[in-house]
This record gives sequence, C-alpha cells and structure tokens, in this order.
Amino acid sequence: MSTSSPVLSISAWRYRFSSETLLKLLFLLAALGLMLIGLVFPLYTMLLKSLQNSAGDFIGLANYRHYFATPALANSIVNSFLIAILTMVLVVGLAFMCAYGMTRTCMPGKRIFRMLTLLPILAPSLLPAISLVYIFGNQGYLKALLGGASIYGPIGIVIGMCFWIFPHALMILVTALSNSDARLYEAARAMKTSAFRTFMTVTLPGVRYGLISCAFVVFTLAITDFGVPKVIGGQYNLLATDIYKQVVGQQNFQMGAVVSVILLLPAVFTFIADRWVQRRQTAQLSARAVPYQPEPSAVRDWTFALLCYAVAGIILLVIGTAVYASLIQFWPYNLSFTLQHYRFDGLGGSGWQSWFNSLKMAGSVALIGTLVIFTNAWLVEKGQAFAPLRQAVHLFSILPMAVPGMVLGLAYIFYFNHPGNPLNLMYGTLAILVLNTLIHFYTVCHLTSMTALKQLDPEFESVGASMKVPFWRTYTRVTLPVSLPAVLDISVYLFVNAMTTVSAVVFLYGPDTRLASVSVLHLDEAGYFASAAAMAVLILLTSMVVKLLHAALTYLLLRKAQVWRHR
Repeated sequence: MSTSSPVLSISAWRYRFSSETLLKLLFLLAALGLMLIGLVFPLYTMLLKSLQNSAGDFIGLANYRHYFATPALANSIVNSFLIAILTMVLVVGLAFMCAYGMTRTCMPGKRIFRMLTLLPILAPSLLPAISLVYIFGNQGYLKALLGGASIYGPIGIVIGMCFWIFPHALMILVTALSNSDARLYEAARAMKTSAFRTFMTVTLPGVRYGLISCAFVVFTLAITDFGVPKVIGGQYNLLATDIYKQVVGQQNFQMGAVVSVILLLPAVFTFIADRWVQRRQTAQLSARAVPYQPEPSAVRDWTFALLCYAVAGIILLVIGTAVYASLIQFWPYNLSFTLQHYRFDGLGGSGWQSWFNSLKMAGSVALIGTLVIFTNAWLVEKGQAFAPLRQAVHLFSILPMAVPGMVLGLAYIFYFNHPGNPLNLMYGTLAILVLNTLIHFYTVCHLTSMTALKQLDPEFESVGASMKVPFWRTYTRVTLPVSLPAVLDISVYLFVNAMTTVSAVVFLYGPDTRLASVSVLHLDEAGYFASAAAMAVLILLTSMVVKLLHAALTYLLLRKAQVWRHR
C-alpha cells in the first residue's frame, strides 16, 4: 500500500492537470481571445488608421493637426462638453430629488413611479428626439413654450438626453440613498440639529460617492450619445455626430478615426475617475446599523410626490406622443387614426424584416452572451490557477464600459473589413452585430456576474474537487442554479440593449441585416417621421413584452429552483 500510494497520487495529479486544469486553461485563453478580437485589436487598428493617410501611409499626427485647424470640427469638442455638463447638472439634480422622495419620504405611489421611470430604458434614444419634434417642432403642439427658440439644436439635445439618461441616474442614486444608518439621524434629532444642517452634514456626505459616480455615468452617456443629436441636433455639431458625418457622409475614414480617438479620451478619463472613486468608497452600513425608516410628513411627502408625478407625466407625454404620432394619418392636418405607418415595406427602412433581424440579433446576444459572460466571470472569480491570465481577462472585461458605441463600431470597420483579416467573412453578417453588441455591453454583465459569484462560498468548488467531481458538473449543477436570478437579469439586460442600441451597429449592418433601431434612423432621414415613430414604438413594445416575460419566467423558475431560499 505504501509503495502504490505515490503512484496513485502522481496518476491522479496527471489526470487532473491533463483534463480539468488544461480545460480551464483553454477556456481562459478563449475568453482572452474573445476580448482581444472583439475589443483590443479593433481599437488598435483604429488608432493606427488615425495616423495614416487615405493611401495607408504613416503620417503621424497630421490628421490631428488638420482636425484642430478646422474650426467647424474643433468646435464640436466644446459643444459636446457643454451639452454633457449641462445634461449632467440637470439630470443629477432632478434624479437626486426624485431618489430622495422615493427613499426618504412616505410619498404615495412609489412603486408605480419606479415602473414608469424604467420606460425610457426600453426605447431607443431616437424615440424622445422624434417625440420632441412633434411637441416643440415647427408644427409642435407646445411650440409656444419655447418662446420663439428652436428645438433643433442644443435645447432639443439636452431635453432628449435628460429623458433618456434620467433612469440610469435614478437607479444609482436610489441605491446610494437606500444605505443609511438611522442612528445618525436619531443623534442629530437628539442634538436638536436643524433639518437643513442634518441634510448637509449627514445625508450628503453619506451619498457623496454615489453622487460623484452618478455624475460620471451621466456625463459619459451624454457625451457619447448619437441618437438624440442625430435626429434633433440640426446644425449643432457634436463629436458623436461628426463621426457619422465623416464616415457616412464624406467617406473620410481617417478623420472619422481621429474624431473617434478624441471622443474616446473623455470617456476613458471619466471611467478611470469613476473606478478611483469607487475604490475610495467605504462601507456606509456597519453590522450594528439600523435601517432608516422615514416618518410621515404631509407637506414634505406630497411635495416630493408632486415632483415625482410631474417627472412621470413628462415621461408619459413623450412616449405617448410617439405612440400617437404613429397612429394618425398626417400631423397636424389629418388626425384620423390609421395603422398604415406600421406598414414599413417600401419606405427605405427594410420593413418588418429589420424588426425580425433585431429579434434574432437580440435573442442571440442574450443567449450566447449570458452563457459566455457568466462562464468567463466564473473562471476569473472561482479559478485557482493561472492568476495572471485571470487578471488579464478581468481587466479586458471592464474596459468596454469606457468605449463609446460609435467608436467601437467604427473600429470594427477598420479591423474586420480589412482584406488581409481572415475574419473578414464576418463583416456585414449577423455574427459581427452579435459580437459587437456583446462586447459593447459586456462590462455591466461581467460585474453583475462577479457580484453574484462573490456571494457563493468557495467551499462549493473545494468540496467538489475533494469528491473528484469535474468542475463543469459543479458549475452546471450548483453554481448556475444558485446564481439563476443574476443569470436571468443579465439575459434580459442584453436583450433590451441589443434591441435599442443604434450607435454601435450603425456602421456594421449589411443589406440583409439592417436592424430596427437603424431603420428608425433611416426612416427619419428619409422624411417618414410617423413611420420612424412607429418603428421606435415597436421596439419599445417588444422590450416591454420581453421584460414582462422575464418577470414571469423569473418568478416560475425561482419558485422551482430556489425553494431552498425560503426554507
């Protein structure tokens, strides 16, 4: 027995290394390869393109010097920063007041308000821009409220972006304001501290990191958005629309690459600053903390209720206007109802086929993306060996959050459309749209997966290994079922964003793979405003149905697979 034990141990070790360990290594290399092909190589190719002329010769920074020497182009930087800063101030301020009303007051209708604020996320950013044309445009029914000013320009861009970005800011601030220790407020009352001073010395310091993070997120979304300024921006140039004009309008790919690199810089800066702020954030709740419970106050509660109801009313007005515009003959001369605007065929938007393409693309991204992202996160979080490789995969998984959709889409043109690239066959197919969308929204799903996996005891893997259970069996029988809520959330997040995105895919579709969100853009450009509104509404309705199905499926699956949580 003593002589055979070492032999058995060596055999077992060799078996482990040759099968499970080697398989984990292959999975990690595949994850790294996905990030290199889907993110790093395209961005590197785009950077090289910005340093070349139209013939492909290296010319250094000549393109950048030409950009800054052209006032019409360079002014876009100032315009983009002004719009982003103004949007950030308005959205963060309004979202903070609404979040305060939801978490620190006893206002009625909190759940309904929360549901209504999610609607803008389910629609493409083109929808509010189209609605604003009907509300404040030359024939708008509330045009007089602008006092003679035009909606086509910075006013319309800011209003449209506030509508689209507000839900993102609200979710961050609701989370920040929900984590409060009631003992601090009890101490303030015991010391007879005024409400204003309590707010300044207790509430604001407690949520300062959430406010800063929210400001960075809003700024990044505003400076990189393409849909709103494209529809309602008029002649007011921004960096995101300049990329589209240079590539699609003038076929100047080198200058498009230059603008993309310039747009990438503020996004990367705000991303790094946000990560730094999150690292400095400390725990707001200790083990002895008492959850804060607001006390009723009629004046305060109804003041915040009226504010929140007003915001909800604006959201319903904008969405309702798009729905109404899609159901009438011809605004504002013939207001009879019709469904003809939903007959998209022959209008230059690829008809209903674009909607079916979006369904196929979004479904593929949700199915493939959820499996790939969660598995890669599991390899990073629960793996024991190959630490440098796991850290590299984690780093590349976080980077997509800092890359604007327009930049990533243009980078894919330069990389995948190169004749010498063996992956050139993907260009113009549904596969490249799936890959682009998966990478574009990778980071949020990766962080969600990591958060869910960190909550699982490492003993699951240790016990499985000690019992000689293959790691993939532990993964499929334990990890996935326990993490099912996070997996379902990731899938619906990917589906909705795949349905609504336009900036990342506007350069990549082919004749047979045009998407619904791109069709909204082309219908608007062709002057079919009602049909553009109809397609945007169709995307919204599709996202709403999927969200409802997701809620029902989550309830049924968790009721069966997560019974242990309620024992």
